[in-house]
Amino acid sequence: MAGLAVTASAAQPATAGPLSGLLVADFSRILAGPYCTMLLADLGADVIKVEGPAGDDTRTWMPPVRGEVSTYYLAINRNKRAIVLDLRNDDDRAAAIELARRADVLIENFKPGGLARFGLDFDTVASNNPGIIYTSISGFGTAPQAVGIPGYDLMVQAISGLMSLTGEPDGPAYRSGISVFDVMAGMHACIGILAAVQHRNDTGEGQHVEVSLLASALSGLVNHTSAYVSGGVVPYRMGNAHPSLFPYEPLPTADGELVIIAGNDNQFRTLAKVLDLPDVLDDPRFEHNQDRTANREALRPLLVERLGKRTSKEWFDDLIAAGVPCAPINTIDKGVAFAREIGLDPVVEVRDGDETLPMVRNPITFSKTPPTYRTPPPTIDRDGTEIRQWLLGKSDD
Repeated sequence: MAGLAVTASAAQPATAGPLSGLLVADFSRILAGPYCTMLLADLGADVIKVEGPAGDDTRTWMPPVRGEVSTYYLAINRNKRAIVLDLRNDDDRAAAIELARRADVLIENFKPGGLARFGLDFDTVASNNPGIIYTSISGFGTAPQAVGIPGYDLMVQAISGLMSLTGEPDGPAYRSGISVFDVMAGMHACIGILAAVQHRNDTGEGQHVEVSLLASALSGLVNHTSAYVSGGVVPYRMGNAHPSLFPYEPLPTADGELVIIAGNDNQFRTLAKVLDLPDVLDDPRFEHNQDRTANREALRPLLVERLGKRTSKEWFDDLIAAGVPCAPINTIDKGVAFAREIGLDPVVEVRDGDETLPMVRNPITFSKTPPTYRTPPPTIDRDGTEIRQWLLGKSDD
C-alpha cells in the first residue's frame, strides 16, 4: 500500500487490525463520509480528518452534548487524527496536496467538482498518485443536471419516495427518525473502498469510487423500488402495516404494544397456538400468507382481543420461547439495555486523557482481527502541528 511505510513510521504508530497500514485522507464532513472513515479507522486504518477553519459542521449540532462537545460529532469520529487546512492558503493547500499524494484512500463529499480549483480533483490527484482510491460521496451524482442540487439526507428521503411510505395512510408524510441514507451511503462507500483496495492489491491500479445518497436510497428501498421497477406498482403509505405480510406490525396488549411478525405459515400457526385461537387455525381465510394479507382486517381484531388479556412482557416471553418473532417498542435506553442483557456488549470505553468516553461498539466482530478503540474523537486541529511537520517538513522516505 502506498501509505504503509509512512503510516507505520511517521506521525502515527502502526496499529493492529485488518486495515493496518492503510492511510486515509478524509476530506469529508457531517455524516456519510465520517461514518465511513470511522468504520475504516476501527479496523486499523490511519485516518487523517481534514477540516476547514470552521471545523466539521457536526461540532456545532447540539444538544445533546457530553461536556461541551456535540454527541453527534462524537458518534462518528473516533480513532482519527485531525488537522485544520484552509485550502485557500498556499501552505495549507500544499499540505493537502501532499497528503493526497501519500494516501491510499481519499474520501470527499464536496459539491461535485468543488475540489478541482485546489488541485484535489480525481484526475489531478491520480496523476501524482496512480494507486489512489479516490472516493466521492454526493447527494445526487455528478451529471450536469444534478450538480447544483445540495445533498442533504432529508431531501433524499423526500425525493426518493421514502417519506411517501412513512406515516399513517391518511396523515402527512414523515421522515425517518435517523439520517438513514447518509448512513447507508457511508456503508456503501466503505464497501466500494474495500473492493477497490482488493482490486489494487491484484493490479496495482487505483480508481475513482462514487456513491450518491439517491442511488443508495433507491437501492436501500429494496422491495418498494422493486415493486415499481419490476411490477409497475407504486407503493403507498400504510402506517406500520406491511404490504406483503400480516401480521407484521405493532399490536396492542394489556399495557402497550408489541411488534408481532409471522414471516411464514409455520410461524403464524405457532402464534395462533400460543394465543389459543384454534378457530383461526381452521379458517381458510388465514391459511397462507397471501390469505392473511388479503383478509387482515378480519384477522386483526381476533389477534388484538387475545393480546389484550396480558402484558407485552408476558406475551414476549411466551412467544419468543415458542419461536415467534416479536419485540417490545423500546426507547433508546431500553434498546441499549436489552443489547446488554443478550450479551452484545454494545458500549465500549475509549480512553480520553484521564477519563473514558463511552461509545457505541463497532457492529462487526472478527475471530482474529477485532476492531480497536484507540483514541477519542479529536478536538479541532488536535494533531495539526505533527501532521504539518510530517507532510511539509521532510520527505516520505
